[in-house]
Parts: sequence; C-alpha cells; structure tokens
Amino acid sequence: MTYHPKSDFMRIMMERGFVADCTDYQGLDEALHKGVVTAYIGYDATARSLHVGHLLNIMMLRWLQKTGHRPITLMGGGTTKVGDPSFRSEERPLLTPEQIDANIAGMQKVFDRYLTYGTGPTDAMMLNNAEWLDNLNYLDFLRDIGRHFSVNRMLSFESVKSRLDREQSLSFLEFNYMILQAYDFLELHRRHGCILQMGGSDQWGNIVNGIDLTRRVLDHEIYGLTSPLLTTSDGRKMGKSAGGAVWLNAEMLSPYEFWQFWRNTTDADVGRFLKLYTELPLEECERLGTLEGAEINEAKIILANEVTTLLHGAEAARAAEATAREVFEKGGVGADLPTLKLTPQDVGDGISLAQLVVRSGLAKSGKDAKRLIAEGGCRVNDQPASDAGQMFGPADLAEPVKISAGKKRHALVTLG
Repeated sequence: MTYHPKSDFMRIMMERGFVADCTDYQGLDEALHKGVVTAYIGYDATARSLHVGHLLNIMMLRWLQKTGHRPITLMGGGTTKVGDPSFRSEERPLLTPEQIDANIAGMQKVFDRYLTYGTGPTDAMMLNNAEWLDNLNYLDFLRDIGRHFSVNRMLSFESVKSRLDREQSLSFLEFNYMILQAYDFLELHRRHGCILQMGGSDQWGNIVNGIDLTRRVLDHEIYGLTSPLLTTSDGRKMGKSAGGAVWLNAEMLSPYEFWQFWRNTTDADVGRFLKLYTELPLEECERLGTLEGAEINEAKIILANEVTTLLHGAEAARAAEATAREVFEKGGVGADLPTLKLTPQDVGDGISLAQLVVRSGLAKSGKDAKRLIAEGGCRVNDQPASDAGQMFGPADLAEPVKISAGKKRHALVTLG
C-alpha cells in the first residue's frame, strides 16, 4: 500500500502496522483531515472480561481519541443474544440477559483504562445496541431493512462460506447476525453521525454490509477499516497462552501474570508488539526490536512494563517487574506471584503435588500435571520434584510453598 495519509490517525495506523484493509483510504483520510470523525468498534458480551486478542482494536480507539476524534465502544447487549458465526465451527452458547449485563459491566472496567468518556466533542461514548435491537418490530424490520440484503451475496462471505463448505450447521438465528450488525452501523450513523466502523479482518464482510445498507437507505458515504488478525512469529494465535486466554480484568488474570505474558514474547515479535501495544515513539520501537542476546530481554521488560502500565497502572508494572527479578534472578519467592489460598478443609489430611499444580493454574488437568512432573518440569521451592503423589499436609503449608512449571510460570500455595 503506497497511500501517503494527511491525517495523524491514518499515518499512525499505517506506520505502526494496524491496517489490514480499508474501504476507501483517500475518502476516510480526507474526512479525518477535515474535522472530528466518530468511529466505533462493537464488542459482544460473551465473557466477563476482554482478552489480549481485543487489545489491538482497543489501541486503535485510543489512538483515534489521541489524534482528536471520537470513539464509540458499542456493547453488544442485543447481538450477543444471537452470536457472531464468523469463522466459528459451531454455534455460540446462548446467554441470559443477566449474564450479558454482568459481562458488559466487567468489560467496561477495561475501556475506562484506555479511553476518556464524557460529553465533549472527542470524549468516548459507551453505547449498547440492545437500545435499538431489543424492541424491533420483526415485520417492519424485514420490510425496511431485510429487503436490502441479497442472500446470494451473504452466502458468498468467507465467514459463512467456510462454515458451509465444512458442512457444519449454520442456524437461521446466526445468519441474521450480519444483518443486525449492519443495522448497528446505520443506527450509529443516524443517531451519532458515526462514519467509520473498525474491527479485525474477520469482520470485513459484516462491515461492508453496514456500509452498503447505509448507502441504500440514506445515500451517505461511510467507511470501514480493519486490523490484521495477529499471530505470533511461531504461528500461535495472539492472546492465547499455555494456560488459556490472557484476560484483561485483574480479577481473572493477575497483573503479574499479564506482565509475564508480555515478558515471554519471542524475540522476533518484540519490535512489532512495541509498535502495536505501546505508545513509545516509532524509532524507539524499531531500535528495541533489533536488539539481540541479553539486550533483547531488557526490551521485553520495557514492552511488559509499557503494556501493563496502560492497563493496570505504573505501580502494578513496577511490582510485577520487581517480583520477576526476585523470582528469576535471585531464585526467591516474589510477593506478587499468583497465590492459591487453601482452607484446612481443602487440605484435609493431605493434598498431592499433582492437585496443587492443577489448582494453582499451572496445568489444565491431573494428566497434564503428572506429565509435567514426570518430565522434570516441576519444582517445589526451587527444588526438582519428581513424585506426582507427594503429599502436603497442613504443617507443610504453614509457610507459603512456591510451585514452578518450567522456568517462567510460578505460583504460591498458602493455607488460609
């Protein structure tokens, strides 16, 4: 892509690697250059917390606001009741309205860290599409909106096509999702003058639908911008760790574990992740990304500190780094390690090492824990542990016990 943008937002997006595709680079850039642009990203409330996979798009909204524009975080209180089928092999489990509301409350905590909400011209807005979707009249909606959609075209979108090609069921409920998302864009444009929808590249078909619908109904020009779906240099999906999703809410993943996820970045990804997930100057990101040997480890600590500071604050980042240095460099017990607090009832006459490994989150199952221990990957208080059946009674847990899986994952076990 050789387009040279005039607007600060598009320049930053392109220089730092945020852009996968855009419906009209020049048209969007002119609008951004001319005045305040309102843009949105939608988030379905499928869990109590957002995860690292959402962070790229949250950073896009943050840069949008920092360059003088207005972001909208659209909570999918309505669309979550349907479920986005994009590139999924099966239908999402349906949630109750109470579960959806609880999930939205959990997600809002994260957005407050990255965006400034308020009533000013560039203050972010938090909206919920249940506001206009919950009370739709089905017949009116079919007649006014449904007539603008071609089923032939909907079937051609990759997100639907891939599901059908694998002969996996696609319910009529899910098939409606792309119409509802398109309608969101139309409503946001009508109500708030929103002219840009952003999202991951898996949302391209849904975004284009919204643009087509708005042109057909109102004959207005609006835009779509997508970010790449990131994989790490070793081919893993960004945001997944050995222990599962890397959550952004502190009560679901401690700041230390979040910090440690970034500290464990592979060498080849450091420069790219600095550009995408921090606000360090571009030249500094490039310089740090080219370091080698022991120096690249210091670059990883800078990455971990910068990303953790944005989400959890500078104090949490400092504490995480101090704990890591204590654990790794001195072999000590860091004060900020994830802690498993057991009751006397939990321990009873004794609890096995394999159970402690599972309960502290260092393995997903007893089978995984036993394999870890048998292969020499487990340590207790920094000493090798080879007996999965080793028992720990109340006296053994009177002082905190440090359990390690490999060199980089640790937990404390205490008796409450």
